[in-house]
Amino acid sequence: MKAAVCRQFGKPLDIEDIEIADPRAGEIKVRLKACGICHSDLYCVEGAWGGTLPAVYGHEAAGIVESVGTGVDHVRPGDHVVVTLIRSCGHCPACAEGAQVFCETVFPLDRASPLTSRRGEPIVHGLKTAAFAEAVVVEASQAVAIARDVRFDSACLIACGVITGVGAAINTARVRAGESVVVIGTGGVGLNSVQGARLAGAFPIIAVDLADAKLAAARRFGATHAIDPKREDVAEKVRAYTDGRRADHVFVTVGAKAAFEQGLSLMRRNGDMIVVGMPASGITATFDPGSLANDGQRILGCKMGSARIRLDIPKIVELYKQGRLMLDELVTGRYPLEAINEAIAASSRGEGLRNVIVF
Repeated sequence: MKAAVCRQFGKPLDIEDIEIADPRAGEIKVRLKACGICHSDLYCVEGAWGGTLPAVYGHEAAGIVESVGTGVDHVRPGDHVVVTLIRSCGHCPACAEGAQVFCETVFPLDRASPLTSRRGEPIVHGLKTAAFAEAVVVEASQAVAIARDVRFDSACLIACGVITGVGAAINTARVRAGESVVVIGTGGVGLNSVQGARLAGAFPIIAVDLADAKLAAARRFGATHAIDPKREDVAEKVRAYTDGRRADHVFVTVGAKAAFEQGLSLMRRNGDMIVVGMPASGITATFDPGSLANDGQRILGCKMGSARIRLDIPKIVELYKQGRLMLDELVTGRYPLEAINEAIAASSRGEGLRNVIVF
């Protein structure tokens, strides 16, 4: 099997054949058709979160189930599936309260990677998925079957960018009709936070980004206002667009210290800031706890959009098929696996919305 193996942080990925184990009980093997390049993958490749090498990264995937282990009954060979990094047992305390993204169970795949080199050396199963490869073996709970008429290059984006952004608005913040929203950073996840706010009926929806192209995209995805911090005072504009009250919800979808601290200043009293973007290890932000307490404000962490994938992914697919949620428009570059270094470089430069590896 061909896979993109990272052997040294910050260096190009090497395409080589690796061995992949057969699925065991509770696991499935999926022949991939598409995998998006998420900024989490870029952080991993660059070593921003540490980690162990060699590794195969990639976690925003879609493909066709090739084989299943014993005990798997919700997908079968031939099914078209979205493959996520969310593993859940369904019965631990976290799963029982509906927080599958925080599942406490240790799975066999957590203990030993299904990937090895031809010499038998273990290769890290990056982000629990290792989808920069022609096939993956994952825990069956990581996959959800979808309709066969959904394009794989669009469907793969549901696995992370879409469920994270839409879920941040719908599940984590629980945005209600008529509430005001600011989204700082309108890349893949930010645009989906905009979509989530639009689906919830928010107004105004204010996009903040340094790139004109991304602000234009935000308007297409549902933003009612756009602010470029290079040209305008963000706090002043947000106050103007919200009748002086500031925003009910502020979504920070980029992992930058300045963005988190700016987000705090844009919340109204009794408002909240949802931390969606993942910074590199060691990045910290400061806030005034007295003001936070006095104004009754909240800072909410958001992992993977608080998704319950067996419920949320079918809903997202249905919204897409109804024309109410945009997927195809997120894909701005398609690359073969052999061109993954080019795709990663383009993503690192911020070119396009989402680059996708297609098989």
